[in-house]
Amino acid sequence: MNFDFKRMMKIERNLSIKEKQYRLYGGIAMLVVSLFTASIPLLIFGVFCVVEFYLSWCPVCAGMNRNTYEGDSE
Repeated sequence: MNFDFKRMMKIERNLSIKEKQYRLYGGIAMLVVSLFTASIPLLIFGVFCVVEFYLSWCPVCAGMNRNTYEGDSE
């Protein structure tokens, strides 16, 4: 499996609607849990997931050349 760092830096939509919803719900859950447990890494990862939801872009998926985006059906 190859990981392409150049492709990782190019911001293009690569998340489907279902994946975006999973990232939003997971990110919000991590943010809430981090507030009660005072966990900084959980807070950072939760913010990262919510930002991925708004951008429809995941740098890890882009680096692995994985794209599930279906077009402008939102």
